[in-house]
Amino acid sequence: MPATDQPDLFGGDEPVPAAAGGAAAPRANQPLAARLRPRRLSEVVGQEHILKAGSLLPRLVAQNRFGSLLFYGPPGCGKTSIAEAIAHETQSRFVRVNAVMSNVAELREILAAARRRPEAATILFIDELHRFNKSQQDLLLPDVEEGTVRLIGATTHNPGFYVNPPLLSRSHLFRLEPHTTANIVGVMQRALADAERGVGARRVTAADKILADLAVLCDGDLRRALNSLEVLVLGLPEGGAITEAELEVFARERRIRYDADEDEHYDTISAFIKSCRGSDPDAAMYWLAKMLAGGEDPRFIARRLVILASEDVGLADPQALPLTVAAHHAVDFVGLPEAELTLAHATLYIATAPKSNSATLALGEAHRALKEQPVQTIPAALRSKSGQANKRIGQGKDYAYSHEWPENISGQDYLEKPLAIYTPKAAGWETKIADRLARWQALKAELKARRG
Repeated sequence: MPATDQPDLFGGDEPVPAAAGGAAAPRANQPLAARLRPRRLSEVVGQEHILKAGSLLPRLVAQNRFGSLLFYGPPGCGKTSIAEAIAHETQSRFVRVNAVMSNVAELREILAAARRRPEAATILFIDELHRFNKSQQDLLLPDVEEGTVRLIGATTHNPGFYVNPPLLSRSHLFRLEPHTTANIVGVMQRALADAERGVGARRVTAADKILADLAVLCDGDLRRALNSLEVLVLGLPEGGAITEAELEVFARERRIRYDADEDEHYDTISAFIKSCRGSDPDAAMYWLAKMLAGGEDPRFIARRLVILASEDVGLADPQALPLTVAAHHAVDFVGLPEAELTLAHATLYIATAPKSNSATLALGEAHRALKEQPVQTIPAALRSKSGQANKRIGQGKDYAYSHEWPENISGQDYLEKPLAIYTPKAAGWETKIADRLARWQALKAELKARRG
């Protein structure tokens, strides 16, 4: 495709030559978000953590010395825009593939064409790279290694789980974040004013608060915000104004971005667990509400609460485990939406309970002792004496029955080589356990001393 001159993004006067094979002039039938794609990295909104002056990515692009790149982030954060801007700035041939619709035959044809035209400096942009299976990703490796193509992959899924390790190791990985409300509002204001590439020709106006409310409804997705803005503008007469009434439809239809079994699932449950562990009931309830609004399986949340009860509350509050187990059963037989109340009950209990991970630490210490030290022989007094053979060899005959001694402490050892595995914490009920153990240890030492 021949290069063409393109105007600057939001009304600049300087003509910008398009990348070879890149996007042509914006068409009227293109969605607003597509018409407003930036032509340079400097025009990209947000993502300052990777695009600010002096950062790695702008330096690599300025020198045209980058290899393969992976952009990982939520929808509408600018992955495609950055890829197209890079191709434009480096005057590269830009070939775009969507992994959902592509296949091995198409990939072979694209790679063969790139080998025939090494001077074109082909950038192969693969949208939704996570949709390619292992064999399709492996097909890219030889040409990526040889530099026949420079791969730019875009994915909303964690590359560590969905991109083959050899391909991942040959690429620079950049994580993109959702856009801030302020960034989205700024772009929408420019779109309303731009008569050539935006919707300025219709002279529709909107107060900053209306645009901010629309941005919030779009959850950091700039593409969704611009396309929603276009729908609102086209639904009004020329010279009209977007008001709260027009936003009501979008507010009623708003869906929380939450992909079951994907990053939102793992990240949100992680935030929920850490909020409960950190004793922040407000944050815990917020993340609980997000999971429920996103359609998370309530049984999954209940299982995590049961785990928290032992992992992070433990003996500091022994009632946490039976309460969360009861909540798990209640979720099963009550079902949604009423089960949300049960989950809220259990979440607040865990978040506000005293915390102790002593059970977690003790289990880890026991496993470490088994792994790093010889396995201890079971003392003869503790072995089973059931059966005639065991009785004849004297197993269990020296066992001191604990209930026959004050406070059930006989002074007997239950390991050949005593180990310090459990350390109670000074939290909640566990403070009483610590006092009790200290008293028992003193009593045991006294009994041993008497026996000489």
